[in-house]
Amino acid sequence: MNAARTTATALRVLRQLRHDPRSIALLLAVPCVMLLLLRYVFDGSPRTFNSIGASLLGIFPLITMFLVTSIATLRERTSGTLERLLAMPLAKGDLIGGYALAFGAVAVVQSALATALALWGLGLDVTGAPGLLLLIALLDALLGTALGLFVSAFATSEFQAVQFMPAVIFPQLLLCGLFAPRASMQPVLEAISYAFPMSYAVDGMTQVLTHPDVTSAFFRDTAVVIACALAVLVLGAATLRRRTP
Repeated sequence: MNAARTTATALRVLRQLRHDPRSIALLLAVPCVMLLLLRYVFDGSPRTFNSIGASLLGIFPLITMFLVTSIATLRERTSGTLERLLAMPLAKGDLIGGYALAFGAVAVVQSALATALALWGLGLDVTGAPGLLLLIALLDALLGTALGLFVSAFATSEFQAVQFMPAVIFPQLLLCGLFAPRASMQPVLEAISYAFPMSYAVDGMTQVLTHPDVTSAFFRDTAVVIACALAVLVLGAATLRRRTP
């Protein structure tokens, strides 16, 4: 990877994103709106919101970053932009790294807005430091970015990119421990849940929610999420095709 080429790619993506207000609204506003709706869905049971709000604070950014990243990358590929870029002296790692850097910058803003709203606007009560909650939310958003970049290589249309969501996101959502403790699941499903990064993202949020200090489990969870994001980015660079089908 070349730092200058990666940065130039990231700046180009950010300039294009600036002219796409719908994507900006989806990235920045939707997680906040979903948290707001969730808070008042459980208006009569604030304890319920407090128990699942922290987990969803990480899940909502992951889902939105997955959708926008996969569709935006696919749009560039189907329009021939990626093919023209890769015809230049630009490595696949530079391209994937540039996209990850650009959407990662957006993820920072997205996570900060959602975390601020949850903590100081909606009264989410966490035992740990708010900064740790922001860190996990940011890592979840970056994981969604990496997954979106990866699956975009296997889709031939925006509709197909959206179709990957039930295959990639929904199983993780069901088995991550949000709806039921993973220990209470059928043993096979519990074993499968340990292979999903979203499980560790939810566990990390739970650690911040219930422990005042940083725990070893928190370090483990964050390390797994980071490792999964990096591994998926490497796979995305390896599977990126130089020619558009």
